[in-house]
Amino acid sequence: MMVPIIMILLCAAIGIGAYFYIKKTDSKKSLQADEQLKTANEFVNVKDIKDKFLYTRDNMVLCFLKINPISIDLFSKSEKNLIIKQLTVDISGIQHPFKFIAVSRPVDISPLITELSELLTTSDLKQKELLKQEILEMSTFALSGEVVERQFYIVLWEKDDEGAQKDLLVRAKDLSNNFIDNGIGCDILEQQDIVRLCNLINNPAYMHLEDSNFEPSIPIIKGGVSL
Repeated sequence: MMVPIIMILLCAAIGIGAYFYIKKTDSKKSLQADEQLKTANEFVNVKDIKDKFLYTRDNMVLCFLKINPISIDLFSKSEKNLIIKQLTVDISGIQHPFKFIAVSRPVDISPLITELSELLTTSDLKQKELLKQEILEMSTFALSGEVVERQFYIVLWEKDDEGAQKDLLVRAKDLSNNFIDNGIGCDILEQQDIVRLCNLINNPAYMHLEDSNFEPSIPIIKGGVSL
């Protein structure tokens, strides 16, 4: 009598174990499916971008500063040390956290290509051939992504409460003035520039030279051509 009872209990235990295993597997697959259905905004934690601010889904507001590059090769060693000391003193007084971001992007050579294209109209046959080869070579460099430049940004953030935007903007202007007073250009990013920065960081295929229209719009078919 004991053997059948043991077999029944063993089969019941195996059945219960299989039931919980299948249920756990289904729950994991369901969770993975939900993760795949996340929108791009949910993935990058962006709720909205308006004026000079980026609003996140976890109730934070961010402001971005762009530090314009300078050529340190044009300064002597003593001038470099002086800039470093002055900038260190100014920034050391900041009592709030901030994030420093360095991003590589393709160099904007469109002004050079435009200038070379304008020269084509006033050049002789040999010069035109040389200019065309130069334009083709420069375009190849731009498309290959081999010619890149480093861009530097500072991110400030605050809890999205009443008056947070005003306080954050004051902090951003103070920090910007610290760089400007030391001969380093620094700008507070506007809405379209913030969108471009987000694309540059989160979308490797993004080309910063494109004048992207970030406003929502409805495509209109007119005369067989999509506008």
